[in-house]
Amino acid sequence: MTNQSIPSLRIGILDGDDIGHEIVPASVDIARAAAELHGVAIDWHRLPIGARALQTHGHTLPPGTLETLRTLDGWLLGPIGHRAYPKGPNAINPHPILRKTFNLFANVRPTRSYPDIGCLHDGVDLVIVRENNEGFQPDRNMVAGSGEFRPNDEVTLSVRVITRTGSRRVARAAFELARQRRKHLTYVHKDTVFKLGCGMFVEECRKLAEEYPDVRVDDVIVDTFAMRLVRDPQSFDVVVTTNMFGDILSDEAAGLVGGLGMAPGLCIGDGDIAMAQATHGSAPDIAGQGIANPYAMIESTRMLFDWLGHSRGNEGAVRMAASMSRATTAALADRAARTGDIRGSGNTVAFTQAVLRNLSA
Repeated sequence: MTNQSIPSLRIGILDGDDIGHEIVPASVDIARAAAELHGVAIDWHRLPIGARALQTHGHTLPPGTLETLRTLDGWLLGPIGHRAYPKGPNAINPHPILRKTFNLFANVRPTRSYPDIGCLHDGVDLVIVRENNEGFQPDRNMVAGSGEFRPNDEVTLSVRVITRTGSRRVARAAFELARQRRKHLTYVHKDTVFKLGCGMFVEECRKLAEEYPDVRVDDVIVDTFAMRLVRDPQSFDVVVTTNMFGDILSDEAAGLVGGLGMAPGLCIGDGDIAMAQATHGSAPDIAGQGIANPYAMIESTRMLFDWLGHSRGNEGAVRMAASMSRATTAALADRAARTGDIRGSGNTVAFTQAVLRNLSA
């Protein structure tokens, strides 16, 4: 039964585009079932976003969606296929707006290997914490204008923004996570070349290390890390790095454990709101076929409830997340349930049903 003394969690559902309309509902079904098992009250809010919102509301991120999100504890965001949006002032990529508006500066991206699904290594269990709101990406490193511009037809300039505040806060999020795990943090950079930009990031990581004497800290140059990630990923626990490095390295890490369908993510900040967002794209080539791997979205959803449970002292939500984890692991062991990208003969529905069957208190 629901614990009446704990307020309901207010959670948004934003399907996104393409396969988002398949994997987000699957994740919601599992979360609903797990919540019922553990007496967690959830007030769900389905909100328009993406291509369908452009058709129905005239905007890919309608103002009403943002207004409602401000009242929530967190939300599930499906993959966004913004590259296919038509040109126009209302056809914007919602990602950077959401991250900036809610100061979701840390993108937590776990990588874990499971048996028999095509992993290149066994025993992988690491988390890349990627800075989310500055760096090279021109859609998020300026308040006005763009960080990328072309003064003439022969020259294009891209500006990378690194701040002490941005570096320090993402590093602190990573140190806190390392303290909860195996107490090992690696910060990744290229200060041999970017002496000021990466140098500032490194300086802030080193300063913070003094506050975490229980965490073993090392630093690795980004190209060396890319090689070591392929050769000995088991040697890493929590990794923190800047925006673009983190984006690339987390995709490389996903390739070690079955592909982007196995790449969940959670966007967090200093506030009390979090966003569950799988790191893969919207896969329009397979949308509507029922074969999309829902694991990354399901696991992102589990991460959201685990984070909310700990941040709000909601033990039911923590137990709910643990139940989802056990059920998902069991489903991954079932070849008939797994999708084809991870050596299975199942589909989206088969995997979802397998997770639901394995849910237990």
